[in-house]
Amino acid sequence: MTAIPRPAGARGLADHGWLLSYHSFSFADYADPAHMGFRALRVINDDVIRPGGGFDTHGHRDMEIITYVVEGALAHRDSTGSSGVLARGDVQYMSAGTGVRHSEVNASKTQDVRLLQIWILPPRRGLPPSYTQRTVADAAKRDTLALIAAPDGPLSTHQDVRLYASLLGAGATVRHVLTPGRGAWVQVVTGAIAVNGIAMAEGDGLALEDEPEIHITSDGGAEFLLFDLV
Repeated sequence: MTAIPRPAGARGLADHGWLLSYHSFSFADYADPAHMGFRALRVINDDVIRPGGGFDTHGHRDMEIITYVVEGALAHRDSTGSSGVLARGDVQYMSAGTGVRHSEVNASKTQDVRLLQIWILPPRRGLPPSYTQRTVADAAKRDTLALIAAPDGPLSTHQDVRLYASLLGAGATVRHVLTPGRGAWVQVVTGAIAVNGIAMAEGDGLALEDEPEIHITSDGGAEFLLFDLV
């Protein structure tokens, strides 16, 4: 097994006042050639947007973008004609493809919104833009690996990636089998877990290669994401 930890405290940090953003991989002004992504996973940004703050309309292209809302409410609008407010449990998928413009702002004037924004490299350039949103209730993630996004998942991706979310109770364990040639990334959202015996805390990431089975346990409860990647 090859396991490469990405400790929370080693991530890039951008503090813009209205936005606090931790970058697991190189992003914007944070550049680290040793951390440019993992397989098809290019970006994990752990963002806290302050009340009244947000990203004004801006453009993306040739990227698959997943937004996972942890707490608070996020207002979204894009050039595909989609708009709405995402809350806890809501997950948004956008294929930027040939080009899309969107805005993301905190929908509350009093509470922070925390989200994980994830970028996946598409299998090819020039795909058509698209937008999908789904709600994955906490109950559906409890003590299991709930599939969120995949080519055949609730959110249908172009790239051959399978994204799972889990809420583990104290003492619970989940297992995931990796087929030969694939790798996994685990990202802790809250709490603490052990991945094949490796301790991880909130904000930590872990890359796994050449590991046929992944065992994830939690003594005190945790929320995390698991990426199964080409």
